[in-house]
Amino acid sequence: MELELAGKTALVTGSSRGIGRAIAEMLLAEGCRVAINGRNADALAAAAAGMPGAAAVAGDVTRPAEAQRVVTETTAALGRLDILVCNVGSGRSVPPGDETHEEWNRVFALNLWSTTNTVEAAREALAASRGTIVCVSSICGLEVVPGAPVTYSAAKAALHAYVRGIARPLGKMGIRINAVAPGNILFDGSIWSTKLAEDAGAVRKMLDRDVALARLGTPREVAELVAYLASPRAGFATGGVWTLDGGQVHS
Repeated sequence: MELELAGKTALVTGSSRGIGRAIAEMLLAEGCRVAINGRNADALAAAAAGMPGAAAVAGDVTRPAEAQRVVTETTAALGRLDILVCNVGSGRSVPPGDETHEEWNRVFALNLWSTTNTVEAAREALAASRGTIVCVSSICGLEVVPGAPVTYSAAKAALHAYVRGIARPLGKMGIRINAVAPGNILFDGSIWSTKLAEDAGAVRKMLDRDVALARLGTPREVAELVAYLASPRAGFATGGVWTLDGGQVHS
């Protein structure tokens, strides 16, 4: 399917590796001009070196002023902003029952404030282009996944509520917003690469028991859905949470 993305401009936060990098690479392949983002300037520069044409804009979008700077530098580099992909997040936290005030704040900053800060910063630019936002979330925000950190699950559930609730006011500005909720995605440095290294047999049992397709997903599969939602082909889609989990969620 031709996604009609050629010539569009995009900012992908948290895109020096993993899912974010795959999304940036997909948008570049579709003809977008792309700015990638991450907190580590060296890692970001290394990623940009492998993505010819991508602009690198380092910054910590969990901080409002930094999110504004990242958006300002992106629009200066690209001339406008058509697509915002909010991908900053992490499922690494304490086991259920061990939560602290500090950990709640840390996990919510990564998995919710990073999005709300960047959307607020980009709203004017996106309104000017009648642009679109895609947030990368998790199935942990849809139902209780045994063993998943409570902090992470609560933050992603809040992200889903935000996407659904903000869709109407953003829609009045001509901006669409959706979220993708992946299941178990494998890439270097992911939780699942660690689990496979520790006990591949346990991972296989979990997949056979809980996932209809009985396998882990790939960053490219997430990127393909994100690219579709960012494209004019999904022009009537907003306020949705799109599950991509190989058939794991039961509710």
